[in-house]
Parts: sequence; C-alpha cells; structure tokens
Amino acid sequence: MSIPYFRFEDDFVEDGFRCIPMVVRFKLDTAGIKLKLSEWSKMDVAERTHMAEAPCESPEDIAAYHRYVRHLVQMHTGTDATPLHADHNPEWAELHKIPTQLRDRTKDLNIVVSLEKWQTLNPLQRFALVKLSGGGHEHKNLLKALQEFYVAVDQVTA
Repeated sequence: MSIPYFRFEDDFVEDGFRCIPMVVRFKLDTAGIKLKLSEWSKMDVAERTHMAEAPCESPEDIAAYHRYVRHLVQMHTGTDATPLHADHNPEWAELHKIPTQLRDRTKDLNIVVSLEKWQTLNPLQRFALVKLSGGGHEHKNLLKALQEFYVAVDQVTA
C-alpha cells in the first residue's frame, strides 16, 4: 500500500514522504492534533501509510485516530502530541460561499473560482485549497491544485 496523495504533492511525496500529505493533514485537523514535521519524520512508512488510510469520519473513527496519533507521537518522541482545536464548522465544508482566504489568494493570481465549481469539489479537495491559500504558503501549489482539480477558472479582466 502507498499513501494516497494529490499530483501537486509529487515533489515531496516521492522523496520519502518528507512532508505530511493533505489526506493526513485533513484527518489530523478532524481529530484535533497538530503534528509537527519533526514528529512525522520519526514515523516509519507503515505508520504514515496507516495514518493516511485509517478511517476518520465517524465519532468512533475520529477518537481512534486521535488515540493512534497520540500513541505514535509519544512512542517516537517521548512527548505528548500537540492538541489542535477541531473546527466543527470548517470553511472548506461550506458549500454556499467561497472561503474568504481562498477568494483573496485566487484574486491575487488573477483567477476567479466559481461557486458552482467549488460545490463540485470533494471535501478533501476543498480542504486542500483552503490550506494552500492560507498564510505561509507561496501559493505555487495552490495554482497546481486548482489545475489538478479541474476547477474551471476564469481570468479576471481589469
């Protein structure tokens, strides 16, 4: 088995999973854990793969995922995992409006994402776009993700 990932993640996934893929980040946010890259790097491929493939949807799944990641962090670092506020109404889950930070970043790129296209994306794709549009990203992967997800984009005309 291999970790499922998006094509825009190729550059770091093919290099030994040196970064945490979006599918894992999505589950970590759901389970309320902030995983540091230094913690991720201490885990073996089987543990990383399990984190990517393990269910994390029902309350039971989420609790089990939370326990598993906490166990791994404790086992590999000797410290407790960093808690993260689990947002029960995340922006990416909103289907009736484009999140402000995504709208602002795509505007910076002279791109408009239509609400209709936003609504066609699956939750992981919407999550990825919101994460990639946040601060601290150079937005190179935002454009790649928009292209990968076949989001019909229109250039803004000035």
